[in-house]
Amino acid sequence: MQTDAVRPVKSFLIETTASGAIRTFPARIDAGRKAELAFRVSGVLKQVAVKEGDQVQAGQQVAALDPTDLQIVYNDRKANFDKAKRNFTRAKELIKKGNISKMDFDRLEADFKSSTASLEAAQQDLNYTKLTAPFNGTIARLNIENFEEIQAKQSILVLQDISELEVKFDVPESLLRGLTSEDRARAKDDVSVSVSFADIPGSSFPLTFREITTQADAKTQTFQITYTMQRVESANILPGMTAKVTVDFSKFDSGGSSVFTVPASAIVGDYKLDPQAWVIESESMTVLPRTVKVGRLSGENIEVLEGLMPGDRIVTAGTPFLVEGMKVRLMPDKEQAIQRPEDLKYQ
Repeated sequence: MQTDAVRPVKSFLIETTASGAIRTFPARIDAGRKAELAFRVSGVLKQVAVKEGDQVQAGQQVAALDPTDLQIVYNDRKANFDKAKRNFTRAKELIKKGNISKMDFDRLEADFKSSTASLEAAQQDLNYTKLTAPFNGTIARLNIENFEEIQAKQSILVLQDISELEVKFDVPESLLRGLTSEDRARAKDDVSVSVSFADIPGSSFPLTFREITTQADAKTQTFQITYTMQRVESANILPGMTAKVTVDFSKFDSGGSSVFTVPASAIVGDYKLDPQAWVIESESMTVLPRTVKVGRLSGENIEVLEGLMPGDRIVTAGTPFLVEGMKVRLMPDKEQAIQRPEDLKYQ
């Protein structure tokens, strides 16, 4: 069946591989460093000094609360401190001459120390009315409007440092189970890992290992692996974008058959409820269904054991609306970017 409608689709390209030792995984991009900034005190937001997308330097003020109420508290405690200081200064002279009891001296000393601590706390609260950037970065998101009533620890903005980017992807426990403890130790240095993007054809960027979770996700039974890459000046790669990671396990002699890990959303059931994928013909930019054999489901990904070949590009979203022969266009990675909720939680 042919149709003149051209439907935009999200897609995933299965890498050309020389052996089953090379695996591909859907990945997502995250900032190398990020922070969700909040005030430590409550108050009315008086100033927002930045906009989304602004570059800021460490120590730069980005927002401020109205300090009026806290200034009144400070002034009151300053007056109490000055009085306690004068009384304690006189008491130190009187105690030397025996003109004051030890009990009265201790009371005045305690008053002085208490008023000192109260004044320092009031000064600290005043300082907390100014919010500053902890590191150089970009304002990724503002969560408030000026003149709002702000609560302590309420999220004000998200700051990201994207001079270095994190590339995160999930691998099934079955894959890690096949590696010995020695293999896992060597994997940090011996495994060749690269990342590519659909809208940067022919480009592949090397990655550096950062960390792997040591406990599987309770729901998906997958392990999250994080690699890093330096920001590429020639390409506008941003947090939240989707990507594809290629991992070469050939040094570990796994010797398995060609098993591809693809987004689970790409696999749907035909009228017989048999699993199938919609493959995009590169020359005509039309789609056709192809029956596949699937393996283990791991979170958002699923293993395809048969039916797909290296170089196939499959549709990952919008499959219920496809018909055989329909023309499609590929959505760039920027349009496909979906940031997961857990990526916005910070320490």
